[in-house]
Amino acid sequence: MQKMIGKTALVTGGGSGIGASVCLRLAAEGAHILVLDLNDETAQSTAERIQSAGGTATAYACDIADHAQVAERFAEIQKDTPIDILINNAGIGHVGNLEATTEEDLDRLYRVNVKGVFNATQAVIGGMKERRSGVIVNMASIASSVGIADRFAYSMTKGAVLTMTYSVARDYIDHGIRCNCIAPGRVHTPFVDDYLEKNYPDTKTEMFEKLSKSQPIGRMGKPDEIAGLVAYLCSDEAAFITGSNFPIDGGFVTLNN
Repeated sequence: MQKMIGKTALVTGGGSGIGASVCLRLAAEGAHILVLDLNDETAQSTAERIQSAGGTATAYACDIADHAQVAERFAEIQKDTPIDILINNAGIGHVGNLEATTEEDLDRLYRVNVKGVFNATQAVIGGMKERRSGVIVNMASIASSVGIADRFAYSMTKGAVLTMTYSVARDYIDHGIRCNCIAPGRVHTPFVDDYLEKNYPDTKTEMFEKLSKSQPIGRMGKPDEIAGLVAYLCSDEAAFITGSNFPIDGGFVTLNN
């Protein structure tokens, strides 16, 4: 069923991984998709996949960490296209504890994972207020709420995403704007494959199995499964939901004890 006909959804980091799956799923629900990615080629690729499937999409290259660039790009888009749905998906990872995290690492993750969410949300909130309607879904992580080994900087940024979600939901509830976040566990994306290739080139299969079994359900999540939850939260079926955090983690947070 196409539940989002007539809606426009902007997805940051929509060129690959979870972001691309979210773009495809929302397009299948009838939304017009604005694919934002640092990499123009991957953004175009996602837009073309949507178009080939009969949907509508436009690709944009944008550095979500650059406040001025985001403000300019979003203003340009919103001259002709009101943004009804914002998916703050763009993010980067870092493996390391406090001692293995440099100042440059911390700043890099902050600029993308925290400031990027701030930049995009600030750029759409005015239009949503004027229309008294809007949906924002932020991509947090299980690292927002439980301790994960060797994820110092990443956990810091995703904790900020969680609390920004609560703040925006509280401040704009009277303007008809809903804001929620999703907290995935380990999802099988190119990031996982690249991590294994870099760190465990001779034992990739064994390490993949170990990482999969770290979640009680016995496997990693799939990008399409994350996209399904995003689609629900963006739909009118979730009209009574705001200011909430949704773990989607194969039981990691509640059953790993």
